[in-house]
Amino acid sequence: MSSNTVAEFASELKKTPEVLLDQLKSAGVVKAAPSDALTESDKQKLLAHLQASHGVAQGDRKKITLVTKSTSEIKQADASGKARTIQVEVRKKRTFVKRDESADAPAPEPVAPVESQEVESAAPAQDNNPELVRREEEARRQAELISRQEEELAEKRREREAREQREREAAERAAAYAAQEAGKKAQASAVKQEATREQAAEAAARVAAQAEAREKAEAESRARAAEESARATDLEERRRKALEEAAAIRSMMSAPAKVLVAKKPEEPKPAARPAAEAKKGTLHKPATVPGATPRTAGAPAAPAGGGKEVKSAKLSSSWAGDAAKKKEIKTRGDTGGGAARGSAWRAGPKGGGGRRGNDRDRGGNHQSHASTAEARIIEVHVPETITVAELAHKMAIKASEVIKALMKMGQMVTMNQPLDQDTAMIVVEEMGHKAVVAALDDPEAFTQDETEHKNVELLPRAPVVTVMGHVDHGKTSLLDYIRRTKVASGEAGGITQHIGAYHVETPRGMVSFLDTPGHEAFTAMRARGAQATDIVILVVAADDGVMPQTKEAIKHAKAAGVPIVVAITKSDKPDANPDRVKQELVVEEVVPEEYGGESPFVPVSSKTGMGIDELLEQVLLQAEVLELKAPVDALAKGLVIEAQLDKGRGPVATVLVQSGTLKVGDVVLAGQTFGRVRAMLDENGKVAKTAGPSIPVEIQGLTEVPQAGDEFMVLTDERRAREIATYRAGKFRNTKLAKQQAAKLENMFSDMTAGEVKMLPIIVKADVQGSQ
Repeated sequence: MSSNTVAEFASELKKTPEVLLDQLKSAGVVKAAPSDALTESDKQKLLAHLQASHGVAQGDRKKITLVTKSTSEIKQADASGKARTIQVEVRKKRTFVKRDESADAPAPEPVAPVESQEVESAAPAQDNNPELVRREEEARRQAELISRQEEELAEKRREREAREQREREAAERAAAYAAQEAGKKAQASAVKQEATREQAAEAAARVAAQAEAREKAEAESRARAAEESARATDLEERRRKALEEAAAIRSMMSAPAKVLVAKKPEEPKPAARPAAEAKKGTLHKPATVPGATPRTAGAPAAPAGGGKEVKSAKLSSSWAGDAAKKKEIKTRGDTGGGAARGSAWRAGPKGGGGRRGNDRDRGGNHQSHASTAEARIIEVHVPETITVAELAHKMAIKASEVIKALMKMGQMVTMNQPLDQDTAMIVVEEMGHKAVVAALDDPEAFTQDETEHKNVELLPRAPVVTVMGHVDHGKTSLLDYIRRTKVASGEAGGITQHIGAYHVETPRGMVSFLDTPGHEAFTAMRARGAQATDIVILVVAADDGVMPQTKEAIKHAKAAGVPIVVAITKSDKPDANPDRVKQELVVEEVVPEEYGGESPFVPVSSKTGMGIDELLEQVLLQAEVLELKAPVDALAKGLVIEAQLDKGRGPVATVLVQSGTLKVGDVVLAGQTFGRVRAMLDENGKVAKTAGPSIPVEIQGLTEVPQAGDEFMVLTDERRAREIATYRAGKFRNTKLAKQQAAKLENMFSDMTAGEVKMLPIIVKADVQGSQ
């Protein structure tokens, strides 16, 4: 239904009448009110005006561009066999052009006759109103145009929908094909991976079987070698015991020989002289009586030299013989010996002159043996600690004699009090015996065969390098540049408080570094670092020179006998003076190579990296000269660098493996502690399964915190490790008590009364094991 007024046409266009009146006015159609009538020609004028104002000419084509997006998902397997979902987005762009009405409109021939007939039939009624005829003609054209436009839009809509359906079906077919191809590829890759895994598993099984056979053969060879060594040790032990027993027997045989020397002057015919004396009328018991033979064996020796009396150490036995003679005179009318005629009540059970005579004879023999025993010098084996009673037993004297000797030396002791080795040896020397340091009779002697690397190939190992120097001279910063990590910020105050152990890979090989503290409170740690190292890098600041801790580090390195490589740090500073550093080090007997010495000097900078490569070259050159080698396929041995008690992990120890290979699950003995390695971490905190020579690792699983500097070793038996650790703890306690006994409190009080008191300022560093 066509609108006849401005208001109806505005409501049809969804506009206000005022806006439509303004547009009509601008188009040249004058309408005063919304109720005014509106013709088709007015609408055509308004349409032409609006098209011209919007830049659309009469003959231009209208273009419509449609952009469509469709998103789909495709599942495809990757190289590892996992299915992954891929988002696929398809974008389509279509442009529609609106054709011209006059050009594309169909010819009105089929409709024309009908219209003409209608016009002719209605002509009589409309001849008198040509305006009405024109309006109807315009309305008819307008209706035809609208219908054609609707049909064209519907046709285009159907074509668009059909095209979109075809494109959607094509996209779905493409996605299905891509998914099918991806599935085929995934299946093929899965089959290939399965075959690869099977081949790898077969190869691993073959390698494992070969390794197992090789290990079995090596274990059998080691067992045979251990059995042969045990047999040889047993034979050696038996031979040693037999020799000792023979020596003891010889010493026992030689001891009575000295006692029998006094009985040498005994005459072979003892009966001749008593018979002659009997003829002279002297009354005494004859020597021919069998029971009297032991009693008178030493008496005839007195008149052997033509009536002379020989005075000897057995004078008491001659007195006993005279008393026996006097007793024999009481026999009535007996000139041949009363015991010979059966006087058994006087002779005693052995035919002698009564119990008193026997006792006197025994007393004489005892005195002779005592005099001989005093002349003997006993070789006393003195262990590290020994009690007073044990020491007296070894010297075959009473404990009171040892206590007297110690009292003379100024020590008040009891018989159960332990003595240290030095004091015990002094006491033995004072008592007139020979003191010998006793061999250690402990369970550790049985570990020598286990820890010795027999018939093991020695392979080259990485050098262990210790960085030493004065505090704040740049030791940790130098290592920091080498390792490309920040370590100095993690320590309290920026100074190193423990020994840090690291290993780095260089183009020429691996190097293990030990970073020691430079503060004066850490002397023991620097000494431990020098004992465990192969090469020492002496760090000296170019702007500071040689300082007290630098001199101490030089002493530690020279005492350990390791080569020194001098790194002159902070060489990039303006006030650096390397020549002064060289002169000061020459005074400390560290001569550079350019002066004819053996120590290379390398100027370095931890900020710019100057000289770092040259320093590593010098370190590796020194390592090649030393020809460092160590067994790899053997039980691990090494040194405890540092240890601490972690709140969550328990005792944690940083160890440096010096020989062998340390594995997770090994039984480790470190000083007075033992345990099984539960976990092993490297310096970066990553889990490690094994650690070879010159590798520092952090182990967990020990029973207690070991002492830093203790040696650790891997044993095959946990029970033996427990025994050795318990023995070491007891020995350490006894030695400590003995040393405390040696340092008497009375001496300190006497020094204080004498005014000999020295005030020493000390720095107490409370470490894991306390300050000792």
